[in-house]
Amino acid sequence: MTEQELRAANLERVRLAFEGVSASDADLMLANYTEDMVLELPYADPPTVLEGRETVRSYLVAAFAVFQFRLWITQVYETVDPEMVVLEYESSGRAATTGKPYANTYIGVYWFRGGLISRAKEWYNPIMGVRAATPG
Repeated sequence: MTEQELRAANLERVRLAFEGVSASDADLMLANYTEDMVLELPYADPPTVLEGRETVRSYLVAAFAVFQFRLWITQVYETVDPEMVVLEYESSGRAATTGKPYANTYIGVYWFRGGLISRAKEWYNPIMGVRAATPG
């Protein structure tokens, strides 16, 4: 596989994971990650590092019960390492608990191993989630 083919395959892996998020389906999303994956959410309250697919699955099931949204990539920044990419993406949806709209913008760094995502670090505006999830 050439470097460009590897980059394209890795980017497609993220798109497939985003399809899982858009379907609120943790298993569909996590099928694109390694078993020993790491998900870092430095802007969560409190900042969170989740290790292992099963730990992340539990987190996502709870999150998808509150937020239902779709994700799409708006910008791709290739790095020197073809097994790492920096992405900008957006979301649009709603908080299931309040019915309020939820939309956000994100920056994510993704690392790959063996054709799967092995680590993701995601920054987003936490205020948007609080607004959407707060009744009233």
